[in-house]
Amino acid sequence: MKLSGSKAVVTGGTKGIGRAIARALIGVGVDVVINSRHEEELTKTTRELNELGPGRCAGAICDVRDESQVKEFFNHAATILGGLDILINNAGVGLFAPVEQMSGDDFRAVIETNLCGVFYCCHAAIPLLKQRGGGYIINVSSLAGANPHAEMAAYNASKFGLNGFSEALMQEVRHDGIKVSYIMPGSVNTEFGGDEPSATKSWQLQPEDIAQVVIDLLNYPQRALPSRIEIRPSQPPKR
Repeated sequence: MKLSGSKAVVTGGTKGIGRAIARALIGVGVDVVINSRHEEELTKTTRELNELGPGRCAGAICDVRDESQVKEFFNHAATILGGLDILINNAGVGLFAPVEQMSGDDFRAVIETNLCGVFYCCHAAIPLLKQRGGGYIINVSSLAGANPHAEMAAYNASKFGLNGFSEALMQEVRHDGIKVSYIMPGSVNTEFGGDEPSATKSWQLQPEDIAQVVIDLLNYPQRALPSRIEIRPSQPPKR
């Protein structure tokens, strides 16, 4: 895919992995629209990313759990960008507790963000990608989509589901010229799940590591599709 001049949406693009992906795309000349639920965060990030170039960045308020907001967001993004070539589904939440103690509201928030939100975004994006003759959808999953852990039932369920969704979608749209891949990172040094980035966690993956995988996938030959990418810290602490 020729990246310079391409048009992309990156969900959850104001911090962590999403921000690093948006930054990397802008750095190779892609025009990007990001979303957030928080206006101040969105305004600050958009301003900072626009100082980078050569690509440009715009932002809009959107909660991916709300299908009507997602439809409006993609209509807005397509108007600003003049089309859509790339969708990065990165928006996600992690709420962790034993099943007995987790509220129904928290369980639904995880599933609706991490799985339903991806469906809503893909549903809105696919017609736009087809209008451009194809494109690329990359879903940010997790190694938790293959490795269950206690107190992570909701998160595991959302990511196991996302992996299956991604593989089925890949088979549906491949002959429309649309590639679908999903990335499964291990521990990443971000604020995700209530953590804070820390120098003491330098062994963890950095958001830029995931962004590099995205750029590499987009640069892959059109005939080849790495559909599932697992990425781990190379030297985690010894147990």
